Amino acid sequence: MEELKNLLRLKDEHIAGAAKTLAQAFHDEPLKVYLYPDVKIRDEMAIDFFEFMLRYVILFGEAYASSLNFEGVALWLPSEYAKMTPETMAKAGIDKLQAQLDKDFRERIKPIYDLIDKKHAQNAPVRHWYLAFIGVAAPSQGKGFAGKLLKPMLSRFKAENMPCYLETESHKNVDIYTHYGFKLVEKYFVFDTGLYFYSMLRE
Repeated sequence: MEELKNLLRLKDEHIAGAAKTLAQAFHDEPLKVYLYPDVKIRDEMAIDFFEFMLRYVILFGEAYASSLNFEGVALWLPSEYAKMTPETMAKAGIDKLQAQLDKDFRERIKPIYDLIDKKHAQNAPVRHWYLAFIGVAAPSQGKGFAGKLLKPMLSRFKAENMPCYLETESHKNVDIYTHYGFKLVEKYFVFDTGLYFYSMLRE
């Protein structure tokens, strides 16, 4: 795909810059706010989390930025790697992240991600690509960087006859993804959190 050549395929040396963009883009994400109500802790932990996710996706999927300026970043996984295992997480260096999380936090977050994984499996039972994260840094929002990241991959998936799945916590994002051909499959509530998720599939 010609447009894909205009994106930067991320490698290990790009992780720090890409993680900063994603941490900024997801600063006010409902799940992050719920897990890290303290803003200072949230910012620090978000960078550590996205550094881990970038290592994981670079190993098992495909990660792209709009340019070396990291205006926007998108992380894609083939469905066989969307549900992380202890073995795949270990290869991506989960130990560093876990060392910063106390036992109570890990016990609190586990049922949330267990439910997300369960809904993912139910709503996208066939082989597909998973849009794990896409984020644009605040100064670059509204300038077309999300489309620059989405369109080439979605065109590729269409040519390969591969569905694409995502979930979002923001109702306003549903209309955005609908514009790119995704359909809402399910809206579900995460018990005791006040959080809703929207499962979307592009067939």
